[in-house]
Amino acid sequence: MNSQSQHSRRQFLLAGTAAGSGFAVAGFVGSAQGGDAAAPAKSGVQPSPEMDIAPPEDLMREHGVLSRILLIYEESLRRLHGKRDPQPAVVAEAAKIIRTFIEDYHEKLEEDQLFPRFEKAGKLVELVKVLREQHQAGRRLTDETIRLATPAAVKDAQGSKQLCHSLEQFIRMYRPHESREDTVLFPAIRSLMTAKEFDEMGDRFEDKEHQLFGAHGFEDIVARVADFEKKLGIYDLGQFTPNV
Repeated sequence: MNSQSQHSRRQFLLAGTAAGSGFAVAGFVGSAQGGDAAAPAKSGVQPSPEMDIAPPEDLMREHGVLSRILLIYEESLRRLHGKRDPQPAVVAEAAKIIRTFIEDYHEKLEEDQLFPRFEKAGKLVELVKVLREQHQAGRRLTDETIRLATPAAVKDAQGSKQLCHSLEQFIRMYRPHESREDTVLFPAIRSLMTAKEFDEMGDRFEDKEHQLFGAHGFEDIVARVADFEKKLGIYDLGQFTPNV
């Protein structure tokens, strides 16, 4: 078979994979490479629940967790302003995920693995400076939120007011914070390193996540956040669709 025919066949096989025939494709490729057609695991194209995730994608999906917790904070604010039960235990547990998964893990990765590279390269230095400052401010606000998200505090007028202020400040800062990282900082990561360094960074991110949160750390965190949404009645996505 000439190289042009091989290229055409690879394109056909890839199209077949996209159409949902990944198992058959995997067997064919394994056979074409001299492997065992009955052992698609050796082909490199079989479906897998653990696909490699590039560093920007990994960081952005963690921002998805942050965004969902910001929605939980917003619902809690609506309840506080409306004199309804804000479910302080849910707020406290959500804030603890902010502390462990966002601040102590996600932001620590940014501070240790990303920010120094931008600073060394002299790129986006002012943005990185602001992002560092906001990380520190966010940690102080999380301290306040955890301290104030108690039944006693929300029943007290001053405590309720302080909790509202803490949540409002956190939301106001992190909406632009995460969107600026997603659209400016993260897309520039690849330009600062070789392909090998880029891949190695992805491996370090994954290793750290598994070390801190287990083999299914991200999925477990998302499940916990979904449980909080259900307790607050904001899990059903359809309820946010406007009648237009």
